[in-house]
Amino acid sequence: MKKQALIIGGTTGMGRATAERLLKEGIEVTIIGRADKNLAKAEVELTALGSVKTVGMDLFNLTAVHEFSNNLKETLPNLKYLVNAAGYFNPKPFLEHTEQDYDIYHNFNKAFFFITQAVSNVMKQNGGGSIVNIGSMWGKQSIKATPSSAYSMAKAGLHAFTQHLAMELAEYNIRVNAVSPAVVVTPIYGSFIEEDKIEETLQGFNDFHPIGRVGRPEDIAKTITFLLSDESSWVTGAIWDIDGGVMAGRN
Repeated sequence: MKKQALIIGGTTGMGRATAERLLKEGIEVTIIGRADKNLAKAEVELTALGSVKTVGMDLFNLTAVHEFSNNLKETLPNLKYLVNAAGYFNPKPFLEHTEQDYDIYHNFNKAFFFITQAVSNVMKQNGGGSIVNIGSMWGKQSIKATPSSAYSMAKAGLHAFTQHLAMELAEYNIRVNAVSPAVVVTPIYGSFIEEDKIEETLQGFNDFHPIGRVGRPEDIAKTITFLLSDESSWVTGAIWDIDGGVMAGRN
């Protein structure tokens, strides 16, 4: 039986880059994303690399989340890997945040929580597995130029979630880690930057990183696939800074 991976938010960016790497390794990949053109495009393009399935789902619809989770053992019986990659980012001053702004970020975590719970039960029955959450540098420290209190609160929560699951699930041979990226060129910035200007705009953050450039999805995907693999079999509960040196200091 081929190993199976589930990527929540794998139609673009870091999730998509991770899907590509896993498919090239012969792993069957299922991607959850909004039922839109990005999901359809991902299915067509990734099929050329291996066995891929897509699931159109609104992660904020808990009924849909629970329905998917309840059927997980039947749909993905050989599930070995999980990547929680879905996200949203739109900087806004704390004093201007609305309840809707807050809910956007924290409802992602609610979906992650219950899907991860279902995945972990399948992994437990299968003798183990590996989970990687995509956290954020903003979950560790604030950047005044990009005020992100609700986003950072959610990402810090995802970091804590990672460490707690690592402790609780270790006895079932399930490892849980996270990556904590800085500025990476992905469509997540499309909420406040025009899509065709994301690349150009983010170049202004090159010098923010000691290494001298912003990240690419592949930079993060390489670490995610390493953390998923047996090559990192003695790593769990870690929050890896994949950030061009930002947490070490500033230029």
